Amino acid sequence: MELVVPIFYIMAIGALVSGVMVVVQKNPVISALFLITLMLCLACIYLLLSAEFIAVIQVIVYAGAIMVLFLFVIMLLNLEKESAPLVKGRFQKLAGLVLVLLLVGVLAMTVITTGKQGAAAQTTVDVDTAVSNTVSIGRLLFSRFLLPFEITSVILLIAIIGVILIGKKKL
Repeated sequence: MELVVPIFYIMAIGALVSGVMVVVQKNPVISALFLITLMLCLACIYLLLSAEFIAVIQVIVYAGAIMVLFLFVIMLLNLEKESAPLVKGRFQKLAGLVLVLLLVGVLAMTVITTGKQGAAAQTTVDVDTAVSNTVSIGRLLFSRFLLPFEITSVILLIAIIGVILIGKKKL
């Protein structure tokens, strides 16, 4: 249990640094790679919170599929030219600094007030503690939500067939 807190802080710092690097980086490919790092850090945080299913979905869907799509779009757009900023000057930097300080202040107030309220209000979860998170999601998915799950799979199959037909030059 003592190992969880340092791992959380390492992953949280990694997520924050990666998030800042996504915004600061001028090269869009490097920025997308930092976004992948951010998604992996978030998946590790989900694992620490015992949300294994959400962590795996985070890696597969976001770090895998969405980021591959982003990289393909970046490569297809040919972003060789750097566009000049519309406004140059001290006002732009000052406005950015004020907005960042305002954001940090709001986040700090949220953490302070949530910490006080979170200790007082303990919530109960109606999940069997002997069954893991993934097993309970699987049971719900294939019992109560079977029809919406199957409808979603048919819609995805129709979308895949549509993409193949649109992508073909000749029928």
